[in-house]
Amino acid sequence: MKNHAFRILLALFVFQTFVFAQSKGMVSIKGSRYIPLYGRDSTVVEVKDFEMDIYPVTNAEYVAFVKKYPKWQKSKAIKLFVDGSYLTNWKNDFALRDSEKPNSPVTYVSWFAAKDYCECQGKRLPTVDEWEYVAMADETTKDARVKPSYNEQILAWYEAPRSNENTIGMNPKNVWGVYDLHGLVWEWTLDFNSILITGESRKDVDKDSSLFCGSASLNATDLMNYAAFMRYAIRGSLKAKYSMKNLGFRCVKDINNLK
Repeated sequence: MKNHAFRILLALFVFQTFVFAQSKGMVSIKGSRYIPLYGRDSTVVEVKDFEMDIYPVTNAEYVAFVKKYPKWQKSKAIKLFVDGSYLTNWKNDFALRDSEKPNSPVTYVSWFAAKDYCECQGKRLPTVDEWEYVAMADETTKDARVKPSYNEQILAWYEAPRSNENTIGMNPKNVWGVYDLHGLVWEWTLDFNSILITGESRKDVDKDSSLFCGSASLNATDLMNYAAFMRYAIRGSLKAKYSMKNLGFRCVKDINNLK
């Protein structure tokens, strides 16, 4: 009888571990409702539970990716999906320039390439709301936007030269356990340009147009959040094939708990 009870408890433990364990290299983010910088059809946005990469994707990881998926190699990438700056900091299809480090965040990567990278890992790019939700945390507080130090630190990073060449994980992790959302590079999001639209509502704008072209900004909920304004401004200036020195990415994964 005792052995039977033990086996049941062991089975329950294994089941819970399987269902709720974090994916390797990722942390679990508990979703909630929050007020983003830009108002939408409603002011409050709901973010569901998901997992996020602890670090941005590195040069070394992207080298491994292009070896496995040759269509994204520097010499083979289709020009419809990348611009002339794609992987411009690489010597060739597999070698970095001398100034680049394997453990620095990969940059000069288009949205199309970043999106496919994540999907090939069984993941996806984070939405703007997911990224901003995690990025509004500091080392101790899930919403640190009210702290003057939070904005000051991010704006100081914007002025730092060549931060994209730094190694991942050198900045303190935030309260979620995520590193380098600030301090290294800006990062692509799945719907990077969905906030900057031409109409009164996202409902009256073609979805592809809102994703791939910049336009006018919508109602800001916090006119003092200059650090966030900078992120939205850079996203709003982009098209999906663009690549930049200070633009990288990381992936997220949906959490599908069994019920």
